[in-house]
Amino acid sequence: MPPSAHELATSDWYFNFSEHRCPHDAWLRSVTISDSGDTGEKPECVSIRVRLLAAYHDGIIEFHYPQVVRYQLGAIGINQGHRDWRYDEFRLSDDGLVIHEIEWSGPCETARWVIEAKDVFYHWFPVDAGGSLA
Repeated sequence: MPPSAHELATSDWYFNFSEHRCPHDAWLRSVTISDSGDTGEKPECVSIRVRLLAAYHDGIIEFHYPQVVRYQLGAIGINQGHRDWRYDEFRLSDDGLVIHEIEWSGPCETARWVIEAKDVFYHWFPVDAGGSLA
């Protein structure tokens, strides 16, 4: 498994719902999909960046997927937003890339995302009591 994805998937905190850095129950703040490459040049790859408000509202979680080869962002019933990040898993594709599958849910499932990339990078940014990045 790619190094950063392996570190997340095997950490003792990532799937621990009482850990403030865990994405479970986080809320989507933004998702950015962009083509990467030098200015004026043909794009070399696609990258995705997902920002979440952590479940305890004391941090911003950011996932960065450089060199995305496939993605599917499906939504079922998002008239009240994506709601909570309920479930996610990491697995390997047949090509040795990381597949990150994410399920969003409120009273029922609202969306399911599948992102396949060379790796996934996780960052935690603490916020102060006023909601600003510390």
